[in-house]
Amino acid sequence: MATTEPAANLSTSPITWSAIVEAHERVRPRIHRTPVLTSESLNKLADAQLFFKCENLQKTGSFKIRGAANAILSLSEEEARRGVVTHSSGNHAAAVACAARWRRIAAFIVMPKNAPPVKCRAVENYGGKITFCEPNVKSRAETAAKIQAETGAVMVHPYDDDRIIAGQATAAKELLEELPELDAVLAPVSGGGLLSGTCLGAKGTRGSVVRVYGCEPERADDAYRSLASGKLQALDTSDTMADGLRASLAPRTFAILKKNVDGILLVSEQEIVAAMKLVWERMKIVIEPSSAVALAPLLRSSGHTEIGMAATAKPKVGIIVSGGNVELKV
Repeated sequence: MATTEPAANLSTSPITWSAIVEAHERVRPRIHRTPVLTSESLNKLADAQLFFKCENLQKTGSFKIRGAANAILSLSEEEARRGVVTHSSGNHAAAVACAARWRRIAAFIVMPKNAPPVKCRAVENYGGKITFCEPNVKSRAETAAKIQAETGAVMVHPYDDDRIIAGQATAAKELLEELPELDAVLAPVSGGGLLSGTCLGAKGTRGSVVRVYGCEPERADDAYRSLASGKLQALDTSDTMADGLRASLAPRTFAILKKNVDGILLVSEQEIVAAMKLVWERMKIVIEPSSAVALAPLLRSSGHTEIGMAATAKPKVGIIVSGGNVELKV
């Protein structure tokens, strides 16, 4: 196991290494330390050594329980009595409902009306009270703000929250503790909570030796445009099949990524489908489209170049498999 002493100086980040270590200790008794899987056939296709951190096998079916548990278990007793409110397309919603049930408090969940039914059922099964809204960022935020004003509940934002980001960082921290020799780590990016946490968790464990890349659908490319322009770019709506990646970066996550991420890689809808099917067929695990986005760039002939490993024979690459909540129809 790696030491909990940071390999990189995170002093420029609002989230300290100590906060990440404390988050890990806080959530560790409640969550799974998810397995890291490999696949020889996918290694050959990518011409790399791939290591999949399987958060699709995490409680609630995604990495989101890490941040939600850290945030909700951090609440004071007075805050907890008021309950919590959030807005989410699904995975964060389920995680908040689950963590709120652990804390035995109310959870008010705003979800877009086109959210996948499997994710809505999960929220309801955990006891969350759903309010549906229009499928855009403005409607989600406004509906959540209205519920917060009516109930006094504490907002647990999906990504614009230091406690959430510190919790998400624990996935990369675990991965680099097990595999400190990784050359790069790839993770999906939407609002940026997971990617920000991945940067801080990976580089806090391993320093600048490890590269971190965000992966994003071409149809939801605000992170790519934001980092390319140096100015935060909004994404009002998106029709990407990766429903968990339709949010935009927040100022908080944008600031962390500007300082820490090594690049954003875009993938097409066709590449998402192909990567998802390959994992289903070769690894026999269920992942959702948002997870497949982090594998897709490595299946291109330009994959090595895109992650700065053109001269590296079979680089060692970690992939954060963000979730596995998909609607399976017979």
